[in-house]
Amino acid sequence: MNKQDNFYKYTSFRNKYKFFSYEKYSYYISDSCFHIKYEFNLNDTFYFKPTINIPQKEIFNLQSITENVSINFLNNIIFNIGMVELLSYWKTTCSPKIIIKPHFLTSEQISFWKKLYYNGLGEFIYLNSIQTDEDQFCEIYANSGSKLFPESINTITDTLVPIGGGKDSVVTLELLSSLKTSNLPLILNPRGATLSTISTAGYSINNIFEIQRTIHPQLLKLNEEGFLNGHTPFSALLAFISILAAVISGKKNIALSNESSANESTIVNTNINHQYSKTYEFEHDFRTYVKNYISDSFNYFSFLRPLNELQIAKLFSGFPKYFPVFKSCNAGSKTDIWCGVCSKCLFTYIILSPFITSKLLIEIFGKNLLDDINLRFYFDQLIGIKNTKPFDCIGTPDEINTALVMTIRKTENHLPRLLEYYKTLPIYKIFEDTDGKILLHNYNKNHFLTEQFEKILIQKINA
Repeated sequence: MNKQDNFYKYTSFRNKYKFFSYEKYSYYISDSCFHIKYEFNLNDTFYFKPTINIPQKEIFNLQSITENVSINFLNNIIFNIGMVELLSYWKTTCSPKIIIKPHFLTSEQISFWKKLYYNGLGEFIYLNSIQTDEDQFCEIYANSGSKLFPESINTITDTLVPIGGGKDSVVTLELLSSLKTSNLPLILNPRGATLSTISTAGYSINNIFEIQRTIHPQLLKLNEEGFLNGHTPFSALLAFISILAAVISGKKNIALSNESSANESTIVNTNINHQYSKTYEFEHDFRTYVKNYISDSFNYFSFLRPLNELQIAKLFSGFPKYFPVFKSCNAGSKTDIWCGVCSKCLFTYIILSPFITSKLLIEIFGKNLLDDINLRFYFDQLIGIKNTKPFDCIGTPDEINTALVMTIRKTENHLPRLLEYYKTLPIYKIFEDTDGKILLHNYNKNHFLTEQFEKILIQKINA
């Protein structure tokens, strides 16, 4: 992504649009759907009304929700989802004052949100050349609304598994297959790859938790008109929405598929990370926030946190039935394809190449991406010879270089052009003798897996 000098635009918008207010939220339950609507006000000039809808499924009863939890509890989680949702709209002008009208927030809660807003928009700040810090980025005023209180509720020790359609959530779903009857796949805005993934895993459309999120058209219009735009912490939104899904379905556990590699910064020697809301740090902060201010009845964690991308790729290679259906290319997500020309496609091809034959990879991606010299810029970023990694969910340079060396070692015929080029670089000499054993036997102890889940993971990786 190109970096733009939008600092003047940023300061101009902040001077013109002094405040952004979270006006209210509302919800109701019909026979077929749980309907949620948010209302945001940008300086009494632009108004946004995004929605979230949860359709009724055979596996839960929407009508019984209000019998099982209090109004305070529902208000609490739905309100907090809105605290993340507002970011997509606030970022258009980065108004210096954010006014929260529905409910009171403590100073500790405000600190949580300021940290999330600043770090979750780190890529946005960097690519727009915005000069600020966490204190100056925004002020949050939330002292006029009613107070909400944390509550414990009854849950069962079953597991929600958010599915994104890529290799990581496939690995989580398969490694937890022994618990299949108690697992519930969760999909936000179903698309081809996510639906194909759950179908391949043996689930029907009626046996998943489906969430439909809409963007208010006014935001798209402002984007077209040149207002500020960029990446928002989608995983943080998913985190709060998954708590609501757990409430409705009665599940205790929410098993994400974020790996240890997500902890590494995108920009060298900074805290700017495209994947901030997938990091261990955010996971820790989120778990603490939910426990202190919403409920201690849930267990949100990343099942793959102890592993790195190379380990996950090796595990995924053992599930060939997913090869034709998995997709994690952002550019091709709407049409359910691998575009074959982006950094995410190239990374996925590289990390799988030690474990899946070139013939199969070409069938998956439509071509040999390591033979496409036009991808050299992304290739240089991925192997770490540039200061900036691609702004995408990718592995670390150590993992990528190790995968390349392992691929070179197993390639019997002539090398594709990017691998020939790679062998001329000094960095190849650094990794030339690696066999991958260190990374493939690594185990990150900074995780939140309970004994039950850690036992399953260790058994699978040892096997």
